[in-house]
Amino acid sequence: MPRVAILDDYQGIALEMANWSALPSDCQVQVFSDHLTDLAALAERLSHFEIVTCMRERTPFRRDLLERLPNLRLLVTTGMRNAAIDLAAATDLGILVCGTAGGPDSPPADLTWGLILALIRHIPREDAARRAGHWGVTVGMSLEGKVLGVLGLGRLGTKVARVGVAFDMSVIAWSQNLTDERAAQCGATLVTKYELFVRSDILSIHVQLSARTRGLVGTRELRSMKPTAYLINTARGPIVDEAALVQALQARTIAGAGLDVFDQEPLPPGHPLTLLDNTLLVPHIGYVTQDQYQVRYRDTVEDVAAYLRGEPLRVLNPEALDTSRQRHL
Repeated sequence: MPRVAILDDYQGIALEMANWSALPSDCQVQVFSDHLTDLAALAERLSHFEIVTCMRERTPFRRDLLERLPNLRLLVTTGMRNAAIDLAAATDLGILVCGTAGGPDSPPADLTWGLILALIRHIPREDAARRAGHWGVTVGMSLEGKVLGVLGLGRLGTKVARVGVAFDMSVIAWSQNLTDERAAQCGATLVTKYELFVRSDILSIHVQLSARTRGLVGTRELRSMKPTAYLINTARGPIVDEAALVQALQARTIAGAGLDVFDQEPLPPGHPLTLLDNTLLVPHIGYVTQDQYQVRYRDTVEDVAAYLRGEPLRVLNPEALDTSRQRHL
């Protein structure tokens, strides 16, 4: 009887997002909505599963965990890239890693603008005040004529920049490889990294996490921002020096921050960011939409079904095919 684990189904909706009945009737599917961080507890939970499906970058699968899962043969991740999976270790251990397609590109860009508007117009605070019997407790900031800084003008950064243009903002951008021509195509002006932080009224981060972008936004960059400026991060937490950001927010050297991503996820209770009144924090929901989930879980089911039928897979580590055969002969 093949056993399938569905991990980190925070909302408890994985089984509703795809037709899991397409799997063989003898296939046992178990859903886990809680998130385990303890290595021993996680290894014990998963030790009897042949197939594990995970939501991208929620639970890390490093070598120390994979080595404790002797029955694991297939690991399915949503998306075709997951930095939280040690592909080399999976390959060494003969564990096939498969990916899925993604849904529409726009959700993280949509969320970026939701965070911007909620912050500059103090929407959460006004909502809470109204429910407490107050009427009008803040003064917001308008967007027209303000400067939108975009750190990383790729697929998502471009979408964010174009909305800024539609709001009649002045859009500036910088990243290591950005050119004047590329910036102009998006309605933006290429500036230096220093200018980006000094001039922006709203600075939104849209670079991928890598060795050269880890800690890209640190104390120096935050100190160069206007005290009336807002920082938005829907990319990855470690791109920003979290301790430096907390300090800047506590000292109010910047006006506030809207964050969807963090160094540690889920964000632990009592974290300093949660104690500040100039932050807007959401739980890495940039990709969490019905359209995205339906595509990702549908493809997850297809990957599992193909594996069980012995059909070709969307394998992210094709070198593991030979290792897998040798390991499980």
